[in-house]
Amino acid sequence: MAEDARLRAVVALAQGMSAAHTPREFWHAGAQGACDALGGSFAALSVWQRDHGRLKVLVNAGARAAGEEEFPDSETYPVHRFPEITEFLHERWAGGGAPDAWVETADDEVPTARVAGLRRRGRGSCVVAPVVLHGRAWGELYVARPAGAPVFDQDDAAFATVLAAVVAAGVAQAERLEEVRKLAFTDPLTGLANRRAVDTRLDEAIERYRADGSVVSLVVCDLNGLKSVNDTHGHAVGDRLLERFGSVLSRCGAMLPGALAARLGGDEFCLLTVGPGADEVVAVAEELCVRAAELELGEGVACGVASTGDPIGPLKSARRLFRLADAAQYQAKAARSTKPVVAGRDGTVIPLADTPPETRDRRRFRDAPPVPPS
Repeated sequence: MAEDARLRAVVALAQGMSAAHTPREFWHAGAQGACDALGGSFAALSVWQRDHGRLKVLVNAGARAAGEEEFPDSETYPVHRFPEITEFLHERWAGGGAPDAWVETADDEVPTARVAGLRRRGRGSCVVAPVVLHGRAWGELYVARPAGAPVFDQDDAAFATVLAAVVAAGVAQAERLEEVRKLAFTDPLTGLANRRAVDTRLDEAIERYRADGSVVSLVVCDLNGLKSVNDTHGHAVGDRLLERFGSVLSRCGAMLPGALAARLGGDEFCLLTVGPGADEVVAVAEELCVRAAELELGEGVACGVASTGDPIGPLKSARRLFRLADAAQYQAKAARSTKPVVAGRDGTVIPLADTPPETRDRRRFRDAPPVPPS
């Protein structure tokens, strides 16, 4: 009988999502259907915004606690506080396991962010199921029960994995409607923003800098050793390295509010921030270098930073900030530095950025020889 009830719940969940006509209707049908199927009192559906390094709550369904909105506009959580969502595919699934759900309770001794949330909102337990789409984490399905109710067990977790797969199928259908827009501003391999998105955001950032003096910073990265990985292990493994580093970049970018994480193309990536101070950005760039060096493949990352919070001279255009960050990255790569090079703090960067080759192409610029310090 229990199996029949769960089968009916799966069918009801699929039917509810298929009947939805708007994104909000879809999100609510997925969350509420999973909540009912698992005998929960509350459920949420969240998406991993890789370019911003955060989990964004799309819907809160069921018995909401104080301050929880049904369709919150700005309820987000930096993914570095929830590392499971960024790690499970690489360390569990890629190792031969399944993208299983897991259970956390308010009585757990390890004070994770979710355990703290359960206690704060008067809930006793939750089950969290990764929503997997196209072979990578899309987001998560979260279902909770109130304090005093029976806690979720491993059977519930296994069923939540099934429900998350049903939600993923619905997500795939809904996302087809957004395909054209996403293709315009998203890198298809890593899920990060692309160069077009960076150019648009950087122009806006420079306008804000000129209007109110907000600090604008760029971290430009070049992933070392990609060609060697491609030549030795094949391009499929090289692509996995790019994806893995993209996840690391997203996670580090989440430490800087509002940061945009992007893949510029090939082995080049960047972080764009508006607001955080230069020292904050440099500290995150240092963390990024450490984490990149810990990747199983590759040879770390060459990282350059340029910020209006440092003495970099007049900033007449977004192009100049890009050139400064790129020049700093070039210096880091040439010196095989394990730490970021920062424009305005390294005497060779600004002369290099200010004496580009005749062609303004970035690739030609990156291949130019360094200018010695004057």
